[in-house]
Order: sequence, then structure tokens, then C-alpha cells
Amino acid sequence: MAKPVERLISLVARLRSPKGCPWDRKQTHISLIKFLREEARELEEALRYGQWHEIEDELGDLLLQVLLHSQIAKEKGFFDIQDVALSQYRKLVRRHPHVFGRRKLQTAAEVLDSWAGIKRKERSQRHRDLQCRRKALQ
Repeated sequence: MAKPVERLISLVARLRSPKGCPWDRKQTHISLIKFLREEARELEEALRYGQWHEIEDELGDLLLQVLLHSQIAKEKGFFDIQDVALSQYRKLVRRHPHVFGRRKLQTAAEVLDSWAGIKRKERSQRHRDLQCRRKALQ
């Protein structure tokens, strides 16, 4: 038996398949935005009130949104949920040099400052990369 996450990924792919659900097949990144917001709001409420059963349920609903968006992207040939997970893994390692590298940070405030600086550098690099790609296309 496959692990629960693998089973859910397969289920979402089946729902979006030609023999799946007409409603699920019809969804796009744009049409799902309202559901993403709704699920995030419902999770926020459950968290604020410490409603553990509801937190579990709402986390599942939010996970479904992530899987649907990833499946749509996979169908378009952009990325899949494995790429999303790998990208997040790499980002967390990069942004935690105090855990995975030699940098020494002692307080949560130092961590936040470090995270913000790393994020700024990443955005700047992405901007430079985009400019280079645009120039190459001209």
C-alpha cells in the first residue's frame, strides 16, 4: 500500500484525468484562487481557536489546493509536486545557514534578519537572470 501522501497525489491526478471528475478537470490556477483563499481563512480560524480536529481537516484542504495547482502545472509541462517539494527543501537549507552551514545565529531576531537578507539576494539574482534571458531572446 502506498503512503498516504502518494495515494493523495495519485487521487488528484485521477480526478483531473479524462475519466475523472468533470468539475476537477475544468479547474485552472485562476478558478482555484477563491478556494485557496477560503481554505487558508478556514485554517487560520481553526488555528486561532485551537480546534485540533478542524486544524487537521483544514490543513488537508490546503494540501489539496497545493496538489491541484501542482497537477495543473504538471499537465502543462512546467513542474510537479516533487519539483515543488525539492524547491522548498533547497530553499529551507539555503535560508538556514545557521543550521546547515557555518553561520552562527543565536536569536530569532538574528534568524529573521538573515532570512530577509538571503531572500533579497535571491530576488536580486532572479531579476538579473531574467534580464539576461530577455537580452538573449532579443
